[in-house]
Amino acid sequence: MSIKPPQPAPSWDHRPEDIGTIIKDLIAKDWSIQDKIAALPREDCNFESVALSEAETNFDAIAEPLSFYQNVSADKALCDASNEAEILDGTRSGLALSEEKRNQLMTLTKELSQLCLEFSERITFTAKQLDGVPANVVLGYMKRTQGSEEVYDVTSKTPDIFPIAFEGYESRLEVNVPLLSKALGIRRQLASLLGYKTWADYITEVKMIKNGKGFLDDLEEKLRPVGVKDRETLLALKKKEHEELGLPFDGKFYIWDYRYYDRKFIEESLDLDDMLVKEYFPVTVVVPTILEIYQNLLGVRFEEINGTTWHPEVQQFSVWEKDSKDESGFIGYCYLDLYPRGGKYSHAAVWPLLPGYDHADGKCSYPIAAMVANLAKPTPDKPALMRHDNVVTFFHEMGHVFHGLLSRTKFSRFHGTSVARDFVEAPSQMLDHFKTKQPLSPELITKLVKSRYVNVGLFYLRQVFFAKFDIKVHTSSGTRPFMRLAPISISLVKSGKPTPGQGTFGHITGGYDARYYGYTYSLVFAADMYATVFKADPLDPSRGQRYCEKILFPGGSHEELDSLKDFLGREPNSKAFLNELFGSGSSANL
Repeated sequence: MSIKPPQPAPSWDHRPEDIGTIIKDLIAKDWSIQDKIAALPREDCNFESVALSEAETNFDAIAEPLSFYQNVSADKALCDASNEAEILDGTRSGLALSEEKRNQLMTLTKELSQLCLEFSERITFTAKQLDGVPANVVLGYMKRTQGSEEVYDVTSKTPDIFPIAFEGYESRLEVNVPLLSKALGIRRQLASLLGYKTWADYITEVKMIKNGKGFLDDLEEKLRPVGVKDRETLLALKKKEHEELGLPFDGKFYIWDYRYYDRKFIEESLDLDDMLVKEYFPVTVVVPTILEIYQNLLGVRFEEINGTTWHPEVQQFSVWEKDSKDESGFIGYCYLDLYPRGGKYSHAAVWPLLPGYDHADGKCSYPIAAMVANLAKPTPDKPALMRHDNVVTFFHEMGHVFHGLLSRTKFSRFHGTSVARDFVEAPSQMLDHFKTKQPLSPELITKLVKSRYVNVGLFYLRQVFFAKFDIKVHTSSGTRPFMRLAPISISLVKSGKPTPGQGTFGHITGGYDARYYGYTYSLVFAADMYATVFKADPLDPSRGQRYCEKILFPGGSHEELDSLKDFLGREPNSKAFLNELFGSGSSANL
């Protein structure tokens, strides 16, 4: 018998005009609360009288779902209204400033938000311009009519556009370069207004690591010998192929060579065909299997329900403790929005729509999370298949879902993924280590595992380059710092002619500004957690329960480092991460 959740699911039937009205009323009420607090004599200020936590929570409970529409709604007017509803948050957004400076801050922040939105807008290609791209890839693009011809929408985050041509790919969003320059300039102004020397100083103030550059310098030093070896291996493969085909060989290894020869090396040395592997991962099998693994490991169950959603293809689930018999076992709601459509966020990500928290009267609110992806859609004559790396990505994002659902905190500000951004990826990356129970042969599984560690030197050096570029542009006082950081000096591969590749670096305007290093930094924690607790028995529910209690339940209410030490039983270290990269005999440390 189905149990009725103690909290109804939200309604998703807003009109564009509703959003503006709701937000204006919400802001007016919030200002009224702020004014009452500001009027209190200093001696009367205490936790009960300055009820900001409850006010902030009530505000976010209404505003967050409304702002989500801009990422998923097929209605452009609704997206535009949602974008207008973006709001500022807390003292780090300038509440301590004078009214004049606060107004300036709000104007700059709104302009920055619009620039970041424009940065990730789609571009279009005709069928002729996409000639040479595999047909199954083109089927994944949104097709529409523009003028008198059919065009395909491709965004800056679509990885399968690489076959068109590297230089075209790097140059495709040259229009974004002035937008990025302007955004960086606004960030410098905002940092100055808020009393920080640079935007990076403002961002990293609340992170686990206060200076990502030191971590990146150490990692680059350790990766360089491995990267040099990787480059020589792939360069030899390039030379061999050019000689066999009678093509000229200049003895150089370019960035556009990397993906091609990396894949070719994997195919030849491991006899691993990516297209063959896809046959084992149909979407209709992968998604429920991953949900089953998580449910068994973490002691929960998903029940699909029919409620209102923002699009007919979206699935909605109520989430419960596995053996719950009544409403006391309710955990929250989860949405899966898995397939591409026009106007939708074009990659894979998780939105914590509502946090879980306790009310002053003892009642509680339950969390809501939405997983947004762009998986291939099935056609009438062929099932939709997933590349193995997309399966891993799905695992990763579902890790964020469960971080948001299973966190148990008194205050909403500390719920779930409300942790330091350089730790937020660690729980989901730790869960990347799990694999689905597909009917793959042991031989093929071994090859897949080995392929994960092929040419890791070059791969991570490129990540180091992106992270250092990110830090550079957010610590520079100039307006044209883009070419001062030579890619070859870090990533060991030549770039060819200069291209405006920074126009495609979506992370820099998508929430990872001055913190891109966090992707790699959090891998250190993820590897340590997996090797220490899960590696001996990855699907053991008792280990999953320990993970819930020590890492997921606290959210950001504990210092992240303290939660890690409690889970590991010691100080975290980089040994497991470096062993993954360099082998178990490595004595290196970060």
